[in-house]
Amino acid sequence: MGLIFRYLREHWWLAAGALVLAAINQISSMAEPFIFRRIIDGYLIPSRHQSEREFALGAGLWLAAMVAATTIAWAAKTLQLSRVGQISQKVAATMFADGVRHALEMPYAEFEHTRSGEMLDQLQKLRWKVEQLIGSTINELFISLVGVVFVLVYAASVHWVIALYMAVVAILMIALSIALSRTLKRVQADVFREGTALAGAATETIRNIEFVKSQGLAQREISRLHDSSGRILAFELEGIRRVRRFSFFHGGCVQTMRLSLIVLLLYFLYMRWISAGQFFALYLYSRCLFVPLQQVGSAIQEYRSTEASLGAFRVLLDRPKESRPARPVRVDKLRSIEFDDVQFQYAAALRPALTGLSFSVVRGETIAFVGPSGAGKSTIVKLLCGLYTPQRGRILYNGISQGKISLDELRERIGLVTQETQLFSGSIRQNLQFVRPGASDAECLVALEQASAQSLLKRTGQGLDTLIGEGGLRLSGGERQRIAIARALLRQPHVVIFDEATSSLDSLTEKDISATIRALTGRSDAITILVAHRLSTVSRADVIYVLDHGMIVQSGSQADLVAAGGLYRDMWLQQVNGDGESHPES
Repeated sequence: MGLIFRYLREHWWLAAGALVLAAINQISSMAEPFIFRRIIDGYLIPSRHQSEREFALGAGLWLAAMVAATTIAWAAKTLQLSRVGQISQKVAATMFADGVRHALEMPYAEFEHTRSGEMLDQLQKLRWKVEQLIGSTINELFISLVGVVFVLVYAASVHWVIALYMAVVAILMIALSIALSRTLKRVQADVFREGTALAGAATETIRNIEFVKSQGLAQREISRLHDSSGRILAFELEGIRRVRRFSFFHGGCVQTMRLSLIVLLLYFLYMRWISAGQFFALYLYSRCLFVPLQQVGSAIQEYRSTEASLGAFRVLLDRPKESRPARPVRVDKLRSIEFDDVQFQYAAALRPALTGLSFSVVRGETIAFVGPSGAGKSTIVKLLCGLYTPQRGRILYNGISQGKISLDELRERIGLVTQETQLFSGSIRQNLQFVRPGASDAECLVALEQASAQSLLKRTGQGLDTLIGEGGLRLSGGERQRIAIARALLRQPHVVIFDEATSSLDSLTEKDISATIRALTGRSDAITILVAHRLSTVSRADVIYVLDHGMIVQSGSQADLVAAGGLYRDMWLQQVNGDGESHPES
């Protein structure tokens, strides 16, 4: 609960108002037994000593007080429910937003073993359960505790033995509720764990629906998800059984204690230690004591079901954020990038992905990285974008170490086109403006023209309003890649990176996209970095770096590398023979 209280402090005025209104509501609604006691003891029992007028006037005033108390209770409850609704939604929304914000600020490496669907499901469950918990805590638990205190105070004014008995009963029942609820904790944790795993698996299946359906795997996935759902159902049924046992035992204890209190009150009435009115009032208040004690048990059960979500949220908040310099050095126009003896190794890898990597590039130049799979090409891109930090060496931007600049500011100056095109559901305009919300339609059209994507707009007839489906499912692979190129260019980046941008395309589309990329290289206002398997894509680069096992084994222009022999020439000959070409591009 400490985590929730931390968020409640931000809305303390709403919380205080809700608690005051809840107290007014409960105390006013509990005035009825007290008023009946005053009427019975003051006007009914000694009625032979009063005139009819005196009885009507006295009893009428108390009844008017009852009406006023009922009206106050109704008004306070209406305002209370409104305040509780506001505070529960605000706290839950703030916690959800903080969870999303923290996730987005975590280092990229934290997502290597995390399913995005699981994380989102955890945050959604947290939001829903926190709303319920805050509502039940104020509307049930706090009101119940106010009722218990009110009854104990009134009982103490009647006879201290009755008050002592009620206090002991209340403490025992609350302790019993807490003890019994612990048996639900493990079941709730199992339900939460399996539920988030199912959400993650279902999200992955739906995200890859094209592959699943095209491979005839839909029924298998349905069976797999059904099995997971069955495990969750088993845990939930076990939880229901335990809740029923809890409710049966807890309710039986409550009724036993209430009957014993009534016996005690009858004995006190027989002994003339309390009046008939006091007996009647305490009899009614016994419900105001034991019903709230049952609600305390329900509120504790609600907390147990929320514990797993709060625990996962706490774990999320404890995960490290991306390191940021206290006083970052501002980088305006990127003029140069330098890798100085960089070494990097993935956490689960047995050997470094990059070793002793050194190179430099300045504005207006185009460099390229080629090499066999696993040579470290994509790792260089991740390091360039600040997604990883090298274990040794330095990465310099305008001569400034990467650790001294704001990574967010740096990334805003990079236009990145990856092998797996990542588009969003919506229109072409929305996808382009995702990286630059203020871009005009004219600027979007210029970017599309630079990416040779005008044919897409003409084909649909809807222009920038063309809907592309989730992940661009309505587009071909080449069209998706052209949209990605246009999106990168729309940023007017200082660094343009093409990371295997053609490797997942068919040969004809690959040649078209490669031609577009070659037309964009050598821009005088930007640094261009190419990563490719296809050597025709990088033929016009000023310097080509050949990687093997994380090290630069060759560098130079394409003509020089072909003439020099070695790994690049072997790769070039293999592709020339495969493509039917007879000479390198220059």
